[in-house]
Parts: sequence; C-alpha cells; structure tokens
Amino acid sequence: MKKKLRSGYTTGACAAAGVKAALLCEAGESWQIVELIALDGTPLTIPVKDVRQTREGWQAEVVKCSGDDPDITDGVSVFTRVRHISCRPPEIHFRAGEGIGTVTKPGLSVPVGEPSINPGPRQLIRRVVADVLGTDQVPLEVTIAIPAGKELARHTLNPVLGVEGGLSVIGTTGVLRPMSEEGFRNSLVPQIDVARAAGFQDLIFVPGKIGERIALSWGLPQQAIIQTSNFIGFMLEAAAERHIRRVMLFGHIGKLSKVAAGVFYTHNRIADGRLETMAAYAAAAGLDQQGVQAVLSSNTTEDALSVLTAAGLRDTVCRVLAERAGIRSERYLFGKMTVGAVMVTLTGDLLGLDEKAKAIGEEFSWNLPQ
Repeated sequence: MKKKLRSGYTTGACAAAGVKAALLCEAGESWQIVELIALDGTPLTIPVKDVRQTREGWQAEVVKCSGDDPDITDGVSVFTRVRHISCRPPEIHFRAGEGIGTVTKPGLSVPVGEPSINPGPRQLIRRVVADVLGTDQVPLEVTIAIPAGKELARHTLNPVLGVEGGLSVIGTTGVLRPMSEEGFRNSLVPQIDVARAAGFQDLIFVPGKIGERIALSWGLPQQAIIQTSNFIGFMLEAAAERHIRRVMLFGHIGKLSKVAAGVFYTHNRIADGRLETMAAYAAAAGLDQQGVQAVLSSNTTEDALSVLTAAGLRDTVCRVLAERAGIRSERYLFGKMTVGAVMVTLTGDLLGLDEKAKAIGEEFSWNLPQ
C-alpha cells in the first residue's frame, strides 16, 4: 500500500497562528493549540511553543512543520510579535524582523520597500485578527522574524528576485502539500516578472547553475538570466503569457539535446533520450554505424562528444541540435515567441548556437568565445 504523505503548514500559517496565540494570551485565554482555517478552506491545528509579553508587545513562537515536504524551513522557529499602535485609518501594519527579507526590485507581489510577507499570509493574518477581535480594522503592528532566515535565504531564489536580508513569508493558502512540484515550478515564475519590471524583453533561460555561470562569464546580464530547473516548457509558456519578446535557451548539451527532441520537462526520470538524440542527428550527418553505437554506449553526453569530435562532426551536429532546440521551442509555443539556443560544455566551451540566439547575444553585447 502506498504511504499517504503528511501535509504541513507554511511559514505564513505559522505567523498567523502566532498572531492568534498572542492575541488570545493577551486576552487571558488558552493559546497553546491554535485552530485556524486556511485560505482554501482546510482546517489547521497548529501547536504554539511559547507566548510571552515583551517591552515591544506580545510575542509568540511557532515551530514550522513541513509534513513530508522537503522544505528548508522545516523545524525552524517563526516568531510573531503583535503590538497595539496609534494610526489612521486603523489597520494592520506588517514589519520584517530578523531573517525576513525586504523587497528591493519591482515585479513581485509585494511593492518595493515592503517586507517580503506575501499577500496570502497577510490575508490569513487579517482573518485571525478578525476572528479574535471581531474586525481586522484595528491599529496593530505585526512583526515576523525567522532568526535562521538570513542564512537559509542563500539557498533560495530570493537573492535573484531582489529580496534582501532573509526569507520571504510565503504560502498561497497556508497548507503545505508534500512534494509539491506545482509549488516549486510556480516559485520560479516571479524571476520573469522581476526581469520584465526591470525593462528586459529578451531573457536568457538557464536550466541550472552551470548555464548561469557560463552566461555571466560571457557578459550576459544577471537580471535577464532566469533559472528554469527542469521546467523549460512551463517557463517558456510563462514568458509567452507575459509577452516577452525573445528567449535564449542557454545550457549544457545534456539538457538542450532533450529540448531538440521535443522534451520540455527534462528531469532524467521523465525523459532521458540524450544519447539517442545525439546518435540520430550524428547518423543523419554521416556518422557510421560503429560511431553511432559508440555514441549510444557512452556514459555521458560529454563522452559522446569525443566520438563526434574524432569523426569531425562535433560542430555540425551540435549546431543542428541548437537550431532544433529553438525550432521545437517555438513550435511548442505555437509561434507566440522567438526562441534561440546556445549549447555549451561543462567547462563553458561553445558547442553550437543558432542565428536567433546570436542576435539576442549581440544586442546584449556578449563576449562570444572565439
């Protein structure tokens, strides 16, 4: 029998539970276990580790539980401090405490200068305030802190998105579904919004850090570089929906050879026809049967390149693969956007590119290796 994975709750739900616990404790009511309704209607029961009164207000501590989701904030403490203030109109003001980032670039769901507390958590917090006090139109300051957040943020996209100083308080509903592929891929999309808000209509898509490192070494702008992970097709569609003009796919032959074959979700457990694709195009370029077998028997695409190099076909095959990656991408989008491709080795050697990628690179004044 397949094991049912446990759901957890988001940092936003932790903060909301902390707010409710603090207000309950202030009112002399029980606060140790907090019940709230997530934004999708799911009931949540969240234990509260501590509530205490400080000089700055009532502070609660909730320990994040991610269930069976491999979330980097699992087990960290989320502190929420509630303080009554005087303001007109009466409303809730959100503040970033230790380990919570501040938005510094436009294009995100929170304006520049605001603490990176997303709309979902803000709405959830307003709900729990109304639940305890009868209305959310109250002069209240809510400060959220995750002391471990500054270090943990280094392992997220926050530095790329322009969220400085720590983590974002996130969560669309408050419920953390285990192994949420949808949540992960959706977290990549704001990179496009930030780049677009910065004025970029041409973007460079890189599947991982290898492509990013090499693209930067060629002089391509950091703000235009978008991490796609394995979700190349999904990210292409997101760019087309936002009316991006052109995209340059920039990456290792192992990823882009899959795109050349029409594969747009490139995880190796889903599609791993890299060597077969290289062998097919090498055969079409004239590689003999023995050479084709050698390509198919290679351990990696880099090994297969040595076979193509020995046969004098490396540049020809890789150029065609790059061209096909661009063509298949445009076909995938039904011609809604121009897509070019640049294919490189692990060490940054140029293997192949098409004219569309070259045109984008020249507009960026890149330093194309000779």
